[in-house]
Amino acid sequence: MLTISITAFVTLVIILVIANLSSGEKKIEHKIERLYASDDPQFLRSMGLLLGPPVISGNRFEMLLNGDHIFPSMLEGIRSARQTITFETFIYWSGEIGEQIAQALADKAREGIAVHVLLDWVGSSKMDKRYLDLLRDAGAEVIQYHKPHWTGLGRMNDRTHRKLLVIDGHIGFTGGVGIAPEWTGHAQNEKHWRDTHFRVAGPVVGHMQAVFMDNWVKATGNVLHGPGYFPNVESMGDGLAHMFSSSPSGGSDDMQLMYLMAITAATHSIHLASAYFVPDKLTINAIVEAAKRGVKVQIIMPGKRIDTHTVREASRACWGDLLRAGVEMYEYQPTMFHCKLLVVDEYLVSVGSTNFDNRSFKLNDEANLNIYDRDFAKQQTAVFAEDLKKSQQVTLEAWMHRPFTEKLIEKFVPLLDTQL
Repeated sequence: MLTISITAFVTLVIILVIANLSSGEKKIEHKIERLYASDDPQFLRSMGLLLGPPVISGNRFEMLLNGDHIFPSMLEGIRSARQTITFETFIYWSGEIGEQIAQALADKAREGIAVHVLLDWVGSSKMDKRYLDLLRDAGAEVIQYHKPHWTGLGRMNDRTHRKLLVIDGHIGFTGGVGIAPEWTGHAQNEKHWRDTHFRVAGPVVGHMQAVFMDNWVKATGNVLHGPGYFPNVESMGDGLAHMFSSSPSGGSDDMQLMYLMAITAATHSIHLASAYFVPDKLTINAIVEAAKRGVKVQIIMPGKRIDTHTVREASRACWGDLLRAGVEMYEYQPTMFHCKLLVVDEYLVSVGSTNFDNRSFKLNDEANLNIYDRDFAKQQTAVFAEDLKKSQQVTLEAWMHRPFTEKLIEKFVPLLDTQL
């Protein structure tokens, strides 16, 4: 009897591990055929239809560099709210900026503004519980996403990595920033990270709100709707954009599909800034083929100042084919580089929460804003060029002569690729 019980318990553990380490969906297994370039109208049409929401016009975008620009703009947005605030994030830790945002949200809740906060349970594990009490006592609705419960043991590895703040359905924020002291300042030293966030106005904010609602409904069973959340938003500019999402419970491959389609359509240039760059073989091949057809590919990643060294080792292990194809690989030197940006042909700009790795492509809930605007794209490549000046290029020769210990570690790290 005891043997049967132990066997049943072990079997249950194995089932739960398998359930948590896989998305349960088919993966993209074949390369995307190049049928058109990024300047072909079919590119815009395909991106909109395949990824979900259609591309819409009438939008305005503002880039926010590092905490000194990001957090004041977010706080100003929160304090300007007149009806609703919806906020979803992965990292929310203790510290001055965490307290300021919690206080600002609580103040609006006390005014009668409908405040809804969705925090990832793992990402907010370092959050001072006083903030939760402050928000709830003020009347804000706060949910911790996928908090451990016996009914959800099979989805413990499904984390919301999305970063969304929407004010009155009119103004939206997204990008790479988390709520923690590391994101404050202006990347002036290794304790203050380099990151970019974006402020958005226009009809595409409705897409951002819809992405928030996707997880809010999953977490609460409640549907928030009406003009306070989805108002009629007039044109605020002439920018084309759409916001789309992915999750293991539906469309887990959408983010990788977007990257593959964009890379395949590239004709002149690809600028990729990635905090965690661990591409699979299919994606590596797409980048290599782009480089071989004459596309200039430049990739910036963190250097030795990184918060997860295992990811760096896994990343460096897969650079061989890229470097041999002429892809330019750079490591940012001053501090942790947390940016998540793709610019293709100085036309498409993709920003949001997604990292260039299997965890983002297969396991996490992610959200990206795609902007199709040449002026805005040129602005992003100019910032990319400034980051490049603070980065060290890794040549094929240097990579081949990296330390033996690093090569040895790299032999084992790929075993964890599906979780990185």
